[in-house]
Amino acid sequence: MAQRSGQEDPERYLFVDRAVVCNPATQADWTAKKLIWIPSERHGFEAASIREERGDEVVVELAENSKKAIVNKDDIQKMNPPKFSKVEDMAELTCLNEASVLHNLKDRYYSGLIYTYSGLFCVVINPYKYLPIYSENIIEMYRGKKRHEMPPHIYAISESAYRCMLQDREDQSILCTGESGAGKTENTKKVIQYLAHVASSHKGKKDHSIPVSPESPKPVKLQAENNHVSGALFYGELERQLLQANPILESFGNAKTVKNDNSSRFGKFIRINFDVTGYIVGANIETYLLEKSRAVRQAKDERTFHIFYQLLCGAGEHLRSDLLLEGFNSYRFLSNGNVTVPGQQDKDNFQETMEAMHIMSFSHDEILAMLKVVSSVLQFGNIVFKKERNSDQASMPENTAAQKLCHLLGLNVMEFTRAILSPRIKVGRDYVQKAQTKEQADFAVEALAKATYERLFRWLVHRINKALDRTKRQGASFIGILDIAGFEIFQLNSFEQLCINYTNEKLQQLFNHTMFVLEQEEYQREGIEWSFIDFGLDLQPCIDLIERPANPPGVLALLDEECWFPKATDKTFIDKLVQEQGTHSKFQKPRQLKDKADFCIIHYAGKVDYKADEWLMKNMDPLNDNVASLLNQSTDKFVAELWRDVDRIVGLDQVAGMAETTFGATYKTKKGMFRTVGQLYKESLTKLMATLRNTNPNFVRCIIPNHEKKAGKLEPHLVLDQLRCNGVLEGIRICRQGFPNRIVFQEFRQRYEILTPNAIPKGFMDGKQACERMIRALELDPNLFRIGQSKIFFRTGVLAHLEEERDLKITDIIIYFQSVCRGYLARKAFAKKQQQLSALKVLQRNCAAYLKLRHWQWWRLFTKVKPLLQVTRQEEEMQAKDEELVKVKERQSKVEGELVDMERKHQQLLEEKNILAEQLQAETELFAEAEEMRARLAAKKQELEEILHDLESRVEEEEERNQSMQNEKKKMQTHIQDLEEQLDEEEAARQKLQLEKVTAEAKIKKMEEDILLLEDQNSKFLKEKKLLDDRVAEMTSQLTEEEEKAKNLGKVKNKQEVMMVDLEERLKKEEKTRQELEKAKRKLDAETTDLQDQIAELQAQIEELKIQLAKKEEELQAALSRGDEEGAQKNNALKAVRELQAQLSELQEDLESEKVSRNKAEKVKRDLSEELEALKTELEDTLDTTAAQQELRTKREQEVAELKKAIDEETKNHESQVLEMRQRHSTALEELSENLEQAKRFKSNLEKNKCTLESDNKELVSEVKGLQQAKTESEHKRKKMEAQLQEFMARATEGERAKLELADRTHKLQTELDTVSALLEDAEKKGIKLAKDSAGLESALQDTQELLQEETRQKLNLSSRIRQLEEDKSTLQEQQEEDEEARRNLEKQLATLQAQLFESRKKLDEDLGTLESLEEVKRKLQKDMELTSQRLEEKASAFDKMEKTKTRLQQELDDLMVDLDHQRTIVSNLEKKQKKFDQLLAEEKTISARYAEERDKAEAEAREKETKALSMARALDEALEAKEEFERLNKQLRTEMEDLMSSKDDVGKSVHELEKSKRTLEQQVEEMRTQLEELEDELQATEDGKLRLEVNMQAMKAQFDRDLQARDEQNEEKKRTLVKQVREMEAELEDERKQRALAVAAKKKLEMDLKDLEGQIEASNKARDEAIKQLRKLQAQMKDYQRELEEARASRDEIFAQSKENEKKLKGLEAEILQLQEDLAASERARRHAEQERDELADEISNSTSGKSALLDEKRRLEARISQLEEELEEEQSNMELLNDRFRKTTMQVDILNTELAGERSAAQKSENARQGMERQNKELKAKLGELEGAVKSKFKAAITALEAKILQLEEQLEQEAKERAAANKIVRRTEKKLKEVVIQVEDERRHADQYKEQMEKANSRMKQLKRQLEEAEEEATRANASRRKLQRELDDATEASEGLTREVNTLKNRLRRGGPISFSSSRSGRSRQLQIDGTSVDNSDDDADSRASDHNDTQASNQTE
Repeated sequence: MAQRSGQEDPERYLFVDRAVVCNPATQADWTAKKLIWIPSERHGFEAASIREERGDEVVVELAENSKKAIVNKDDIQKMNPPKFSKVEDMAELTCLNEASVLHNLKDRYYSGLIYTYSGLFCVVINPYKYLPIYSENIIEMYRGKKRHEMPPHIYAISESAYRCMLQDREDQSILCTGESGAGKTENTKKVIQYLAHVASSHKGKKDHSIPVSPESPKPVKLQAENNHVSGALFYGELERQLLQANPILESFGNAKTVKNDNSSRFGKFIRINFDVTGYIVGANIETYLLEKSRAVRQAKDERTFHIFYQLLCGAGEHLRSDLLLEGFNSYRFLSNGNVTVPGQQDKDNFQETMEAMHIMSFSHDEILAMLKVVSSVLQFGNIVFKKERNSDQASMPENTAAQKLCHLLGLNVMEFTRAILSPRIKVGRDYVQKAQTKEQADFAVEALAKATYERLFRWLVHRINKALDRTKRQGASFIGILDIAGFEIFQLNSFEQLCINYTNEKLQQLFNHTMFVLEQEEYQREGIEWSFIDFGLDLQPCIDLIERPANPPGVLALLDEECWFPKATDKTFIDKLVQEQGTHSKFQKPRQLKDKADFCIIHYAGKVDYKADEWLMKNMDPLNDNVASLLNQSTDKFVAELWRDVDRIVGLDQVAGMAETTFGATYKTKKGMFRTVGQLYKESLTKLMATLRNTNPNFVRCIIPNHEKKAGKLEPHLVLDQLRCNGVLEGIRICRQGFPNRIVFQEFRQRYEILTPNAIPKGFMDGKQACERMIRALELDPNLFRIGQSKIFFRTGVLAHLEEERDLKITDIIIYFQSVCRGYLARKAFAKKQQQLSALKVLQRNCAAYLKLRHWQWWRLFTKVKPLLQVTRQEEEMQAKDEELVKVKERQSKVEGELVDMERKHQQLLEEKNILAEQLQAETELFAEAEEMRARLAAKKQELEEILHDLESRVEEEEERNQSMQNEKKKMQTHIQDLEEQLDEEEAARQKLQLEKVTAEAKIKKMEEDILLLEDQNSKFLKEKKLLDDRVAEMTSQLTEEEEKAKNLGKVKNKQEVMMVDLEERLKKEEKTRQELEKAKRKLDAETTDLQDQIAELQAQIEELKIQLAKKEEELQAALSRGDEEGAQKNNALKAVRELQAQLSELQEDLESEKVSRNKAEKVKRDLSEELEALKTELEDTLDTTAAQQELRTKREQEVAELKKAIDEETKNHESQVLEMRQRHSTALEELSENLEQAKRFKSNLEKNKCTLESDNKELVSEVKGLQQAKTESEHKRKKMEAQLQEFMARATEGERAKLELADRTHKLQTELDTVSALLEDAEKKGIKLAKDSAGLESALQDTQELLQEETRQKLNLSSRIRQLEEDKSTLQEQQEEDEEARRNLEKQLATLQAQLFESRKKLDEDLGTLESLEEVKRKLQKDMELTSQRLEEKASAFDKMEKTKTRLQQELDDLMVDLDHQRTIVSNLEKKQKKFDQLLAEEKTISARYAEERDKAEAEAREKETKALSMARALDEALEAKEEFERLNKQLRTEMEDLMSSKDDVGKSVHELEKSKRTLEQQVEEMRTQLEELEDELQATEDGKLRLEVNMQAMKAQFDRDLQARDEQNEEKKRTLVKQVREMEAELEDERKQRALAVAAKKKLEMDLKDLEGQIEASNKARDEAIKQLRKLQAQMKDYQRELEEARASRDEIFAQSKENEKKLKGLEAEILQLQEDLAASERARRHAEQERDELADEISNSTSGKSALLDEKRRLEARISQLEEELEEEQSNMELLNDRFRKTTMQVDILNTELAGERSAAQKSENARQGMERQNKELKAKLGELEGAVKSKFKAAITALEAKILQLEEQLEQEAKERAAANKIVRRTEKKLKEVVIQVEDERRHADQYKEQMEKANSRMKQLKRQLEEAEEEATRANASRRKLQRELDDATEASEGLTREVNTLKNRLRRGGPISFSSSRSGRSRQLQIDGTSVDNSDDDADSRASDHNDTQASNQTE
């Protein structure tokens, strides 16, 4: 781990990269888009921007995918500015909401930052990976630093707690809460590690170096534990023990769950004591709510406590034998066997636990005793109980597990088994041995196992505390670390969850209280007005609901109370809880009966459903006190010590008393020592809370990001639920009530001064004053901020608003800056243009002046005289100029050479540069590839290095372990040798003892078995005695009853005779019905034969029709084939038409192109003629041209002649082509018209054929339909006949069944009569033995009753039968009193009965014969039915096959149609391609035409340039001639001059004139030279241009030729490809025709099949139509239902309005319901009575077998009676159904009313709560109003004075600008009006305080409007200020400009006065231009000055407009 920390940078996981966060682009994006948060199912919340508002809804656009969505305004949550991204303390967020909190946590988590503050909280999210932030370097980094100086970390929390403890001498506490797997235990360990490092008193000693924490079985926690922290940490003995306490507690108290591999299954409070100097002097651990049930059973994929697995894996052979250990699968309490933890070895962990125990100075005996108890807990589960055969009593068939258990716990086996199976229970004052059932015994064993493990865990914690408690140095203060389960909401929560949630409620209350104490302190420190609100009171109602002792009692108090009551159950507890707390605001009953939950409590984190199963048991935690007392008296001292507090447990007598006894005394515990689990937990929690209240708490909230244990994955909804449960969101809710955002004055001024530019004057000002002025300028609502001593406090959302304002201000400034820059540049350009314009004017003026003056003689004189002024220096100047010229030429030649060299070098450099650029590009590509490779390799290297480091660390660990193992092995070997020696010695002694033990155990077993046998015999004897006594009593009662029954037997006999008569009548009727049935059967047989004949005829008709159909189809196919052929012909004709049309179009295009070319030729002709004329005119003008020109002219004339010839030839060709084209066109048109006429004729024939075929087809279809209808009708008839047959068959079977029942009943009656006669004979003979006779009669009666019950179980109720039997009994008793007379009568009756029986037997035999004949008939019918059913099945199968073939053929047809469509699409595509090709051809032609035009243009330009060149050449020749003439003149003049000079005699000519003429001549020469040079240059340029043009022309021609060739080639290629495609298409078409022919054949077959199937389809269509009708009916019904629903809704609204009346109606309805129920019961009784009568009659009919002839009339009468009764019954049933419907409706109404009532009640409750809340608010508002009355006046006065002062300032400042001042006055008036309105509103609010709701809302709305108006007014004022400042600046600029201009004017005037050269300069343009004129300077300067002045005026005007 040290290596890893060296590799990875830990700062990456601690510090935020602020460069990324403070990105201005993201800030601008946030401002522009107005981003918000909206709810999302997938991400929790998504970013979106508002697009449109629609009332309460908003249209938003999602930032992720730009989708639009409509969201309710209430669901929107504000987004924080990017400045607050990844903020370390979420309390600093300006928008405090769920979305912002979640987003901040998510951003930090994805960046590797797992710690985040939220006010007082430190929120930790489990990273599920190793992070290098727990090394010694990090500890040193945080040591001595304040919390705000370092990034969030658990070390920062620990350091702040430690420093506060030392500085303030106040006890500290760190509360770690969270779900299982969130990392509570790991953070607790990190706190202990930090404190052990910082507060260790043995820093210098290196001999005590140990690892921070040995590897615990916790691989995937918050931070997988660092086994070796970088740099060895050295601790003293106490610190070592403190760190080693954790592995021991983890092995005994932690387990693997689904969420977490090392989940703490208990809560703990570790209290570390420190002395005055800050060193650790001791520690103490308190535990809460150990999950002891995990020791007994575990869920799937979960483990029990680690120690069990460690012991079974890590124990040696010797230890295994001592602890009697077995395999994993041998223990029942290990539900899932050996479940391994990934990355952990239980064997190694066991060794580490043992080492930790040694470090904690546990003795060997203590460790062994603990492990024995652990093994005994497992053995408890192996005890098996079985249920005894004769009773529910439990027995232990095998006691090996019990023996092992007793051996481990030091108990007697016999006593233990007796205590388990038959414990002694106190009943009253005596003790009784009560046998236990199997379930009770199993429960007792599990309870003992759980209690044993819990006591062991408590002892272990006590022992660790003993080891850690050092009393040498007195502890001055302590730091407590609470690691307890956080608030979790499951689907159904139990008693343990209630305790955990109760704890979290208390902890949250502590947090709320602490938070607001700190808030209050800070507000007091900063001197802020703040009324203290204790938000801890918000949670008090919920806490009271759980813990209140009385008035009314809470949940725990009621639970304790129920535990004391006899026969109390979980249901009674729930009923009492609902009764006591039903109206509590935090309590809810289950809404529906289906709800699994028993009740619901509304906690701060949400609503929690609780299921109260076994709560009483869990609260009492009962144990078998017999076994507990045995454990207390154990021979093992350790076990006896564990069970020393036996008197405090809940015994079995209490639990038994709850379930069975009614004695009140049994519940009194042993001297009041018994305490429930709830009481104990409540006490421990109150102690803990008292401790925590006396400390300064620090809160750590651990969060699990996902359930998959994946790193880097965060499930938003899971995290939100935990934030809610952890109280983070509750804390944020509380934060919103105060001022959560705080900013230091300097930072506030620096950031937001831009919003108030003129609020703070220049110079130094105190930060507080500056901020006050800024706030005043911002005009924020006073309720939104508070100004303290060093900070400004804001409510939530204010800073976000200020950020938005700031961004808008910055954007405005930048926009203004851009506009100013653009204006400046535009003005500069404008000024330049103006200067250019003025310069042009000056030039024009000067030119005009020169033109005027040049012919003026004085001007000529002036120009001639002026150069003579310096005539003496002329020669010197000429020499100097010549020298300069030579130098310049030399320099020029040098420069030219250098330039050539430079160009060459430049060329070389460019080439090198290009090469280098190419190389560079290649290199960059290679570099990019190499970079990618390097990155991949680096990543691989890093991964490999990580793997290597892991492997190295593992190797090191393994080596260390290996060494330690080797050392241990050596020790063990020596130890084994010693032990073997001892074993040998002890083995002999053991064998002796074993023999003695075996003999003793055998004796004991025998004795125990004898005792058990004796006890069993004793109990059996007692039972038998009781049974005999009961039987004696029963026999006496039966004797009396039998006497009464004997009397009733006579009556029964009479009734039976009557029944016999009835039965005979019924038999006759049955015979008649049978005869009728046979007749009906015969009729049916005849009808079936007729139907079969009809079916055969119909089938014959169908076959004939099929044959006809086949013929018709063949005709149709022939017609279709004809149609297809005609269609093909038509297609061919159309194709030919298309081809001809294409040819036509081509010819037309050719024609058009020819026309175009002709037009071009004509144009060329015209151009050439014009050129000719021009040339002619030029030739006429220049008659004296050279021979070269004449040659050119002749050439041109020849070219013109050639061109004319070519044009003539082209025109002739063109005309011939046009004639040919016309001829072709006419022939093509004639052919097309003929083809079209043929096609039309063909089409008309086809249409006629089609019509005839369609008519035939329709006739066939109608025939098929008629046949199908006939078929369907026959099928319907057949179905009806079959149904009738089935009915007759059913009747026959019913008749047979009735006959069988009658036979059974007669048989039963005969047996009954035999028994009765036997009994009567016994009664005559044995009068003395009446008791025995009565017993026999009783048994006979019982038999008869059983028989009757079996017969009438389905029809009668037992109650009516019992009443009959009682009546029979009474009649029998009366008859028994009649004595001998009755006996004689009975004898006579018996004789008659026997005769009747004989006759009835005869009749029965006859009936049997008839029945047999009926059965034979039935069999025949069945056979017929089977045959018909087989036929039907065959037909059905044939129909199915037909259907399948039809579907298959249909599919094939569809496929063929698809293929056809595909081919058609291909053809159409090809046609499209052809068209495209034609278009391309046309385009190519147009392009070629365009190129031809360009060529012509280029030629024309070349010609023009040639003409120009010729003219230029002529001009050059003229110039040369002129030059020669001038030279000639010059020579002449020189000669004349020489003559003159030589001839001195000529006095007439003066020297002056000669010189003058010389100068003029020289000037002329110079001018001529310059002209010559210019002409030469022009000629050279024209020649170059001509050459270039020729080259370009040649290139153009070549290019054009190439393009034409390429185009031709492309066209040819395209043509070839198209021809190929056409051929392919033709081949495809042929294939298609073939396929089509095949398809037509297939189609014919298909149509044959189709016609067979069309009938079936029509039948199905009919069925579909019927279904559609039904659907329509259903839709109509649906509409009705919807209408009814709407009516129901309307009625529901009415019901809401009339809830009180409904309650009254409800009562009436309830009464009606009761009445209806009574009616229902009465009707039910009547129905039963009717059924009873019917059944009695049926019984009488079945029981009677004699007097058939006499009973026939009676039978008829009874049948009539039965039918009447049945009708009555049906009426009753219909009435019953009506009543049931009414009852259902009423019940539904009642349910609806109940729900509405419940809703109304809840609404009433809510309104009541709201009313109370509003009353509280009203009181507070009244108080606030009272306080604010004075404050408001003073504030408004101050505000008015401030505004007046502002107005005065504005008036003073804006005196110069009248318009702006008027606007400001208007604004002031508006503000004054608004202020008056505000004052009026405040007064109105004070007056109408009673109607606070409406008035408050109105006032709020008005205040908002006024604020908006005030803001508008302020904005107007600021705008006015801005415009004023702008104008001021512009005025200053204008004045500066005017001053500059005046300065320039003055300078110009001075210069003009001086007469020197005038220079014009422009300050705006930055350029200077000088114009020097000697003569006309004054005019120019004046004009220039005028232009300057106008320019200045223009700029000033433009400034004003801007």
